[in-house]
Amino acid sequence: MKPALGRRRTMSVVPAAIVIILALSSCTAAAPSLSTEAPIPSKETATELLRATSVHEATGMTLLEGPTVGPDGDLYIVDVTAPAGSPKVIAIDPGSREQRSVYTDNTSAFTSAQFSPLDGRLYLTDFLGSIVSITADGKDPRVFFSGPVGGAPMNPDDISFDQAGNLYITDSTGAQDPYWKPQGRLVRIDGRTAEATVLAHGLPAPNGLAFTPGFDGLWVSHNTANRIDYLRLSENGREVKTAHPAIHVSAGIGQVDSLAVDADGNLYVGFHNQAAIFVYDTAGGHISTISIPTEGNGLSSATNIAIAPGTTDGYVTVSGNEGGWIYTFRSLAKGIRQSNGG
Repeated sequence: MKPALGRRRTMSVVPAAIVIILALSSCTAAAPSLSTEAPIPSKETATELLRATSVHEATGMTLLEGPTVGPDGDLYIVDVTAPAGSPKVIAIDPGSREQRSVYTDNTSAFTSAQFSPLDGRLYLTDFLGSIVSITADGKDPRVFFSGPVGGAPMNPDDISFDQAGNLYITDSTGAQDPYWKPQGRLVRIDGRTAEATVLAHGLPAPNGLAFTPGFDGLWVSHNTANRIDYLRLSENGREVKTAHPAIHVSAGIGQVDSLAVDADGNLYVGFHNQAAIFVYDTAGGHISTISIPTEGNGLSSATNIAIAPGTTDGYVTVSGNEGGWIYTFRSLAKGIRQSNGG
């Protein structure tokens, strides 16, 4: 989700550096010039795949998030504001465009989805405070984690797995509050024991997160700061060794949302209140903008991205006041686990 979800919580019907190296070849040789010009972003327009949901009468809205490609090749998404009994996890066949309901319950507000490399189950973050796992066909629901972390309740937003199957969760607590009151956290949850560890706290509504291709770095977006941080973790992943603000996003009324990383390390950034995806290279250069046509369809946000592993088939969940859609785009490099859900 996205900070937007924080505001949506008010509805009672929704269940409760840059490093520059100057090399001088000799005292008489001129120093090589380094370009300070920003890259000119390429432009792409996404293509509509299908309309997946309509605005729910009970909640007055719909919000699609968490796209992830399952082992069956289908695209799995969540509808954050779906009321009790309505599909909360939906699977879509991109080829036939057929969709089916996978799972629902009476209380959750799922904000992301990703398949675990440890047990193959689909893990869902519930913004109300828990993490649930189900099979790909929606069976055998289990509460993997629930309750406070470090004595404080958690609002789990996005999820990313490391190579061993441990979960890294953005706790977006404070997303409803003024941005100058950062209360969010980055939490690690052991994939086998469900033991929770707070890696960072006092963050401005952390939202998206994605590991680099080699799992040696972690990108984390902050929704109420329009900033993306770069972190390096300890070898066991239980502490942050270094961290710094890496990208400051100029988005106007838009706010950074979820993240995805492709095989070349390019970073894809979704937005709330802006129907577009920005793509950055590892040096922080804005290298591409993928826009979503909004005329006549009321679409206003493009929050979550997935790229099917081994392909350049990209998907983005797009929502607005007339429903929720899936759009497709061509990624700059092939998809990997780090670009498939979260």
